[in-house]
Amino acid sequence: MLESCQNAQERWGGVHKLIDSWLKARHELVRAFDALGAKPEALAENREPLQEFCGVLVDYVSAGHFGVYEQLTKEAEAFDDQRGLDLAETLYPRIDVITEKLLAFTDLCDAGKCVAEKFKELGGLLHERFELEDCLIEVLHNAHKEEAATQA
Repeated sequence: MLESCQNAQERWGGVHKLIDSWLKARHELVRAFDALGAKPEALAENREPLQEFCGVLVDYVSAGHFGVYEQLTKEAEAFDDQRGLDLAETLYPRIDVITEKLLAFTDLCDAGKCVAEKFKELGGLLHERFELEDCLIEVLHNAHKEEAATQA
C-alpha cells in the first residue's frame, strides 16, 4: 500500500498544492496503518497509537470530502471535462460508502470495541479508496495536460 501511495505522489505531485498536501496526508495514514498492522493483536492493549491512527484517518477522510473532491469537481467543470464529471458521479457514491465504513471503524475504536479483524478489513477499504481517488486525480491531471498542450 505504501508503494502505491508513493507512486501516486510521483505521478501527480505538484499538480495542485491541495492534492500535494492530501497525498502527503495519505502517506502518513499508510505509515500509521502499517505500524499498527504489524501487531494487530496489540490493538486492545495500547489504545493510544490506535487513537492517533483514527485521528489521522478522520483528517484524511475529511480533507477528501470537504476539500479535494470539491476542488476536483470544480477543476473538471472549469476545463469543461465531462469525462471527469461523469467519473466523479460514478465514483463518489462508492467513496461515500467506504467513508461510512471507515468512520464506523473509528466509532468502534472510540467505544473501545476495536478488534484486529476490523482493522484488517480497514486495509482493503483504504486500498480501494486510494485506487478510486487516484482515478479521479488522473482524469483531472490529464485534463490539465491536454488543455496545456492545446494552448501551446
